[in-house]
Amino acid sequence: MNIMLLEILACPLCKGKLQYRRDSNELVCRFDRLAFPVRDDVPVMLVEEARTLSSEELQ
Repeated sequence: MNIMLLEILACPLCKGKLQYRRDSNELVCRFDRLAFPVRDDVPVMLVEEARTLSSEELQ
C-alpha cells in the first residue's frame, strides 16, 4: 500500500482515518468497525464491499 495514498484516503461513511493491515490486505476504519479490501493494489472503498469487524479484531 502506498503511504501517500493512505494519507489522502478516508472512510466513505465517517470520513475518518484508515489504518492499513498488511496481514489481511485491508483498510480499517475503527470508528465504523469496517474493513475495506485492497484488490490488485486498489482499495475498494465501497461500503457494500466492506466487512464488519468483530470486537476482537479491533484490538
